[in-house]
Order: sequence, then structure tokens, then C-alpha cells
Amino acid sequence: MKRHKKSVQRRLGTARRLLHRMTPEDRAAHERASRGTGRAPTPLVAGAASSARAAAAVGAVRSVVGSPYGWGQAGPNSFDCSGLTQWAYRQAGVAIPRTSQGQSAAGRRVSLAEARPGDLVVYRNDASHVAMYVGGGQVVHSPYPGSQVRYDPVGMMPVSAVTRP
Repeated sequence: MKRHKKSVQRRLGTARRLLHRMTPEDRAAHERASRGTGRAPTPLVAGAASSARAAAAVGAVRSVVGSPYGWGQAGPNSFDCSGLTQWAYRQAGVAIPRTSQGQSAAGRRVSLAEARPGDLVVYRNDASHVAMYVGGGQVVHSPYPGSQVRYDPVGMMPVSAVTRP
């Protein structure tokens, strides 16, 4: 765990250095792309979940919006990204892997156009982030240290996979 934490801290330092080198215009564009309002869209057009368990997981993930990010945490008081989705599905009686990489393979792959509430949206080529699709073009996720569990647009980062547990 200590080795993994140091690795994450090194990557965070690299990311901060890159961010500080950005022009003000690029930084503003990055902020707009990476941070949504954090609130549920109005109105929330959710569509139908793929199953009763997926609907229960969506209810669980929505219930903790506003909870703090916690590195390596899987609830109930703080969450990292994969801890949040694992916790939400556990509340629905479904066991899924702990990591975003594991979760990317935990179920049936569907296209983003086919996403339904409860599907897991995996981001970046390395599957380093995961969120839960809740409908209306929105996900709920726990984005990074210092943030809270929140709503954001599904396209906030490059999507690498959508998985239906």
C-alpha cells in the first residue's frame, strides 16, 4: 500500500507540474472540461436501469453525493473512484472487483450510446478512473483528492469502456 501510495503521489506531482506549465487559456479549458457543476442535472432524465440491482446501485451512489474523496477508501464515509462503484453495487447485493481496471472487465461491454443507469464508465486507456452512469448524459464519481462525490458529464474525460455488471 505504501509503494502504491508513493507511486500515486509521484504521478500527482507530475500532473501538477504539467498543470502549472499550461497557459491561462489552456488551464481554463481544462477546468471547464474536468469539473462539472457537481449537482444533478435539472431535470435528471435517467432512463431505465438494466436491472433492479443496477437501479439499486444507482440509488446507493446518488445517496452519497457530497461525500469526500478518500484515497483507497470504499465507504461508507469516503470513497475513491472504484471504491465508490464497488460500494454502490455491494449495497445492491452484487460483488464487483475493487480496482477500476478490474471493474472494466467485470460484466458485459456495451457502447457508450447503449449506456444505461448503473453501467460503469471506465476512463483513459489505462482504465485509471471509473464512474457510474446515472442517465441523462451524467455520471456520479469520486474524482480526486480534495474533491467530493459528484455528478459530472459522461464525456468529461476520454471513455475507454462501458461495462454492465
